[in-house]
Amino acid sequence: MTVGLILALGALALIVALFYSRRVNAISIDSGASSPEEIEKLTEISSAIAEGAMAFLKREYRILSLFMGLFAIIIVFTVNDERAGIPLGLWSAICFLIGAGTSVVSGYIGMKIATKGNVRTAAAARISLEKSFRIAFESGAVMGFGLTGLAVMGLILVYLGLITLHPTLDQHIIMEILSGFALGGSSVALFGRVGGGIYTKAADVGADLVGKVEAGIPEDDPRNPAVIADNVGDNVGDIAGMGADLFGSVAESTCAAMVIGAASFAMLEGEAKTSALLFPLFVSGVGIVASLISLFFINPKSEEKVESSLKNALIISTIIMLIALYPFSMSMLPAEFMLGNRMHTNMGVFITLAAGLIAGLAIGLITEYYTSHRYSPVRQVADASQTGAATNIIYGLSLGYNSSVLPMFIMAITVVIGFSFAGMYGIAMAAIGMLGTIAVGLTIDAYGPVSDNAGGIAEMANMGQDIRKRTDALDAAGNTTAAIGKGFAIGSAALTSLALTAAFLTRAELPTINMLDPIVMAGLFVGASLPYAFSAMTMRSVGKAAFSMIEEVRRQFRTIPGLLEGTAKPDYSTCVDISTKASLREMIAPGLLVILTPLLTGWLFGVHMVAGLLIGALITGVMMAISMANSGGAWDNAKKYIETGQLGGKGSDTHKAAVVGDTVGDPFKDTSGPSLNILIKLMAIISLVFVPFFVKNGGILLDMFGLGQH
Repeated sequence: MTVGLILALGALALIVALFYSRRVNAISIDSGASSPEEIEKLTEISSAIAEGAMAFLKREYRILSLFMGLFAIIIVFTVNDERAGIPLGLWSAICFLIGAGTSVVSGYIGMKIATKGNVRTAAAARISLEKSFRIAFESGAVMGFGLTGLAVMGLILVYLGLITLHPTLDQHIIMEILSGFALGGSSVALFGRVGGGIYTKAADVGADLVGKVEAGIPEDDPRNPAVIADNVGDNVGDIAGMGADLFGSVAESTCAAMVIGAASFAMLEGEAKTSALLFPLFVSGVGIVASLISLFFINPKSEEKVESSLKNALIISTIIMLIALYPFSMSMLPAEFMLGNRMHTNMGVFITLAAGLIAGLAIGLITEYYTSHRYSPVRQVADASQTGAATNIIYGLSLGYNSSVLPMFIMAITVVIGFSFAGMYGIAMAAIGMLGTIAVGLTIDAYGPVSDNAGGIAEMANMGQDIRKRTDALDAAGNTTAAIGKGFAIGSAALTSLALTAAFLTRAELPTINMLDPIVMAGLFVGASLPYAFSAMTMRSVGKAAFSMIEEVRRQFRTIPGLLEGTAKPDYSTCVDISTKASLREMIAPGLLVILTPLLTGWLFGVHMVAGLLIGALITGVMMAISMANSGGAWDNAKKYIETGQLGGKGSDTHKAAVVGDTVGDPFKDTSGPSLNILIKLMAIISLVFVPFFVKNGGILLDMFGLGQH
């Protein structure tokens, strides 16, 4: 019965995604365009964006397919455990490839619908704000529900395949094999996030610095050669990248909970055992229904209501989840169960789920406070722009540092509640609780890039200031909800990483670790340094790619007669090609840093140092991710606040200073910050999958020096 319910809920999410996809595709561009010439312009621009986005995705996935094949071979020959009774490495590699393939499909679906919805959103803005909003939102819903449905269906189908082929296999072995699915999804997410982030920010920085600051032309002006690449980047970074990131989080947190739960519920039998083992997956299914219900409460009637309407959907879905999870927790989990040497209850598990749900919402609202120009922190950054770019940057950095404090306290409280009420399993369930409303959360997040693209298309097609005003209202709300989405993603990544670390310790049979052990301490120091090394690499990559973009835009302004006067057409394709080549080239080194570090650490120094490595990377990675994402969001919205006419408005010296700050913040919030989510998760899931190799073959350097007990 439990398996059937999970399948039905996963299918429901896919049906909702298909429904909204057909609604968006059924809308004609002609209904909102004012003339055949405008229809032709809209079609031409949207086709160029779609072509650039899909070309990038195909080239990226070709590179990833080679990596996935090589990594699968490594898994086959290293992840083996004689106690499993089956070729553990082979089955883990198969699950890895299925997870990677599912993540690729998720990114492709999101990209496809986003490049359909953006032009329809722009055209509908001529009819009404409400119509335009509805198209952008429904485009986001395809991504939100499609991705969640694929994650749930993928995991349950792989589980069913394993128990069908190996009906006598121990459940904990099955759950360990399932971790390969999560590893595949997260590996794709790393390269999708890093590659997409470098692409979008190289184009954005080039377009802003040369176009807005040097040439003094508006954002998304068709005279700017980088404008198509900039709009393509919104899709490859914030649609495909974010989607793969959260797909990985759902799969990883679910696998972590099921690995830990396999030990706790080993004594149960029949349907009771299946219900308890698959309860983490069922929670995600309940979240699909809660998210779907919350959509009916989203109907903004004015520009001022757009942001609050989106935020209310998160609040409503959280409340519905809290109410719905109580009876299911009581009925699907045993009244009491043993984990380690402590007894826990189903009521305790419900409390941990509630703590995760509330913590996720709280982190999202705190992020909104620090990144929306409706509140004082962002307005202070805007005020600081009056004395130049330097003070704008100083205030933005200060805001980012300060904004990371409260979320860390909230996560600390959530961890304590999770462990107190349900041990390591409670921490994993808190992560799943935080991701419970992922369908609506990702819907709101994907809405942002679609509305942003719509504004760019409206500007490039010269649809008029009144249309741009409507799309800007949608984009401003999307900017804040995107920041909320990043805060949500970072918080869930922290708990997911901690849950995976707990599963790693469980599987490595390390019930406790001594933080003063020099090997563990060395791991802490190395792990703490990794987010800094990773961020340095990704920031530098954006800088290098942006340098090439800036030179190209300047060259075109200088050498194409009549370009700035609007009588000649820029060469958009060269700028798209620069971003594509740079992002694919520069994503390799950061990706290898994340993947190889835990593997080499476990092989050379053993599981104790890996435990320290994961904890050190988690603490500094989360702080850096929150700080960078919120600084970048604040700089962006401080610029937008000035563009509403405040403090001198567009074209003023204050505005130019804010544009510089926003340009610095671009790689903060869209490249390095979000990519740190995946760094801390991917290292943890790699460590979990490769535990058999570390236990059997790890610590060779320590053995050489007589320290083999580690």
